[in-house]
Amino acid sequence: MDTKLIELLVCPVTKGHLEYDRQKFELVSRSARLAYPVRDGVPVMLESEARPLNDEELGL
Repeated sequence: MDTKLIELLVCPVTKGHLEYDRQKFELVSRSARLAYPVRDGVPVMLESEARPLNDEELGL
């Protein structure tokens, strides 16, 4: 995934920063506790498609 694109994208819920998880192909919003999937190189920025993150995944 293009790093310049990641810098432009924000979480649709919190409008906060996203981190790209290369192993899981997800964009992670720590503030929303959600992981948005990246399918075929295209981020799916829909809350309904996002996976909730638990404390362990967030390193808490």
